[in-house]
Amino acid sequence: MMDYRIEKDTIGEINVPAEKFWGAQTQRSKENFPIGQEKMPKEIIDGFAILKRSAAIVNSQLGLLEEEKAKAICYAADQILSGELEEHFPLVVWQTGSGTQSNMNVNEVIAYVGTDWLKAQGSDVVLHPNDDVNKSQSSNDTYPTALHIGSVLKLEDQVIPALNTLKKTLKEKMEAFDDVVKIGRTHLQDATPLTLGQEISGWHRMLEKTEAMIDASIPSVKELAIGGTAVGTGLNAHPEFSERVAKEIASFTKKDFISASNKFHALTSHDELVFAHGALKALAADLMKIANDVRWLASGPRCGIGEISIPANEPGSSIMPGKVNPTQSEAITMVATQIMGNDATIGFAASQGNFELNVFKPVIAYNFLQSAQLLADSMLSFNDRCVIGLEPNHEQIKKNLNDSLMLVTALNPHIGYENAAKIAKTAFAENKTLKETAVELGFLTAEEFDSYIKPEEMTYPK
Repeated sequence: MMDYRIEKDTIGEINVPAEKFWGAQTQRSKENFPIGQEKMPKEIIDGFAILKRSAAIVNSQLGLLEEEKAKAICYAADQILSGELEEHFPLVVWQTGSGTQSNMNVNEVIAYVGTDWLKAQGSDVVLHPNDDVNKSQSSNDTYPTALHIGSVLKLEDQVIPALNTLKKTLKEKMEAFDDVVKIGRTHLQDATPLTLGQEISGWHRMLEKTEAMIDASIPSVKELAIGGTAVGTGLNAHPEFSERVAKEIASFTKKDFISASNKFHALTSHDELVFAHGALKALAADLMKIANDVRWLASGPRCGIGEISIPANEPGSSIMPGKVNPTQSEAITMVATQIMGNDATIGFAASQGNFELNVFKPVIAYNFLQSAQLLADSMLSFNDRCVIGLEPNHEQIKKNLNDSLMLVTALNPHIGYENAAKIAKTAFAENKTLKETAVELGFLTAEEFDSYIKPEEMTYPK
């Protein structure tokens, strides 16, 4: 039988499991919202912890909070950041749209842990979750602040490094295969030649561009709502509180966070995250294209395009022996579709600000942070288990190149578009080579054909 202790709030008394560190408001939320399995992201809890320790330090510096209380809050916040208190944050995403209950969950856990720490120091001081841990704050400004902290850390410390890892590998492949001449394809039909390196250079440039887009979105996310309190006026907060807390957060995280210039905007609009997630969606769209190209080019191995080989990581079929599938491409393209769905959710949610507050914050947080995590993880997996092992199949590349009718394009300047088209169509209809067809039709001699049709020179035309 579970042991309980009695906790109380302004609603009244409630039983809380004795071994848990949360208080009455967390327990009420846990009981009132039995919806789904999606827990409040750890990045939000960590963002709150960073904010709470920073606010405590500033409140102490301003003479609004006793130094020993500030130290106790910092101790408890650091315990959260260490990961040791994860079990004490049980709340789901589907709660109040301001995230009030998650703010209070953090306040209650910090008050509990901090008070225990004070007792161990021989003090009889008790931390209050609202009066001390939440001093100068409201859920309305702390939740978006925690969200922005968590989002910036996720983008700069995970997404961008993973993107750069994949980008580096593509650059190496681009340079290694720059002399591998192959047939190009447009509309899924044969086109003029290019090198495998040139083809991969397009993938590499996609990542360069989307990295720049993500970088361009981050400065706005570094603007913090803290100090706006309930509706953006800063009621119950010291006039210097906002700027000083932003500086403290910046110092702690080594990220250049700043105080948002307009707190009325910061509480009710999440356009910064819509914009930033748009950059993540652009990255997802490019990754979808890259992964699809990889699996098309590797298709076969005998009855597909088969111009590249990729690592065989696991058996591909439970019934067909020896089958190997492009599973890393499949995984990352599924991630891309999830990001596109998340983007729609974030856009809808961000449009729902009413008057002084948007109350769709937790679903924005959940989807944004999920997208960032999935992209970081899938790029590293795709890199390590697929792209690093990508190699050209020279024999198949040469066969496809020589079989292509679109080499005839090089003849346009010499015999004209219509004559070149006649060669291509006749060769296809009669199942002959371009060379023998051109000679038979009397447009060129064999020597002239050989001097004009040089696939390697078509990749870098002069």
